[in-house]
Amino acid sequence: VQLQASGGGMVQPGGSLTLSCAASWRTYSNSVIGWFRQAPGKEREFVALIRRSSGTTYYADSVKGRFVISKDNAKSTVYLQMNNLAPDDTAVYSCAIGSTFSSSASAYGTWGQGTQVTVSS
Repeated sequence: VQLQASGGGMVQPGGSLTLSCAASWRTYSNSVIGWFRQAPGKEREFVALIRRSSGTTYYADSVKGRFVISKDNAKSTVYLQMNNLAPDDTAVYSCAIGSTFSSSASAYGTWGQGTQVTVSS
């Protein structure tokens, strides 16, 4: 297994969750890690990304100010802290690794299994 996403669950609106994406060292040597999500019946949507070397981040407008992406190089792990969650955030969240600083899913060659996030009262 090269990528493993975890940390999903059910949370009430306004709540928080932190997702983790653990990667094997060889996989993590690529430069950009992205989070994407897909809700039932919808297209896959970019959420956030981070460059491993510099820590430079980029967010989708829909999550900017609510979600924070971070990394722990020693643990080869990237985190997605999600705050003030809303029902529209309900989706399967997946992490991916690529070499281009891009919000396009096609730029990522290695994908992990997703983790379900459900926001509901």
